[in-house]
Amino acid sequence: MNQDYIETLPQIDELDEKILRLITRNARIPFLEVARECGVSGAAIHQRVQRLLNLGVVSGSEFIVNPSKLGYNTCAYMGVFLDKAKFHRTVVEELKKIPEIVECHYTTGQYAIFIKIQTKTNKHLKKIIDEGLQEIEGIARTETFISLEMEFKRQVPVN
Repeated sequence: MNQDYIETLPQIDELDEKILRLITRNARIPFLEVARECGVSGAAIHQRVQRLLNLGVVSGSEFIVNPSKLGYNTCAYMGVFLDKAKFHRTVVEELKKIPEIVECHYTTGQYAIFIKIQTKTNKHLKKIIDEGLQEIEGIARTETFISLEMEFKRQVPVN
């Protein structure tokens, strides 16, 4: 098999896994608290977290904005059909210009691209579709799914 397509996974031990479980549950947990939970020094935790960052296992930390608290009450997912596959790159560049699009995935299946969009209202969503998406050269059509409620969201399990 061509080695270009094989990604070697970083070596993660039980301590790394325990640290990951703690920091993914609460990104603001103090390293000293993590150290107490893990039974090691704060310096060891700092070194381990830095190693996990350097390996790309985790990336930074972030505050998660609650869209509804800012008035974004409509969450929709859209499958995007392209006129031709060659339009993929240019369509994605145009999608990046629409700030309400918060995720964009290149997919297999019937859609070439699948996006998540947060808007203030259904009328706002319609405006984005009419004045934004339908104006992008290369998009043949879209199929929209409005989310009524997010049941849960989580990180991948740390084994």
